[in-house]
Amino acid sequence: MLKKIVVITIGSIFLAIGINVFLVPHHLLDGGIIGIGLIVKYIWHVKVGLVIILLSVPLYIIAWFYYRPLFYNSLHGLLFSSLMIDVFSVLRGAVTLDPIVSSVIGGVFVGVGIGMMLREETSTGGTDLLAQFIAKMTNWNVGMIIFMMDAIIIAVGSFVIDSTSFFYSFIVVTVVGIVTTVLTKTNGWRHHIV
Repeated sequence: MLKKIVVITIGSIFLAIGINVFLVPHHLLDGGIIGIGLIVKYIWHVKVGLVIILLSVPLYIIAWFYYRPLFYNSLHGLLFSSLMIDVFSVLRGAVTLDPIVSSVIGGVFVGVGIGMMLREETSTGGTDLLAQFIAKMTNWNVGMIIFMMDAIIIAVGSFVIDSTSFFYSFIVVTVVGIVTTVLTKTNGWRHHIV
């Protein structure tokens, strides 16, 4: 349990730094529930973490009824990572980098944060939770499932951000997908849950 708490804390900090320091200053998107949270932030200027929690509620209701271990394992990851995203928003503008450098570094930070949590059978909720459902049913790699969902969300986000930010956001999603896949590929977390 202590290991899981440490991993969720470190993973959430990586995620929060990646989003606030590298993505938001350049109006970049990630995929998944985070990407949806960023889209909502860019349109209505609301807190990303709060949006992530609110949008995750329906998936957690499904998890409660159909697969409670994922509900219990992911709830604290969702709540803590969302809190960290909003707490670390004070770091926005702390570092100024070229958008392409921010895309890669931000993607690595977000991918490491998500990948660390997935290895400990927890997640940030939202589409990560949905990806865990799909991976459990299909035995596909969870990182690849997340990548596919992220690409769809980035495509939707293209209506909110300009074409340059869209291009860099696709880099973010690709890097997040690669890092998450690498961190979850050798892990038999699906077999531990069953």
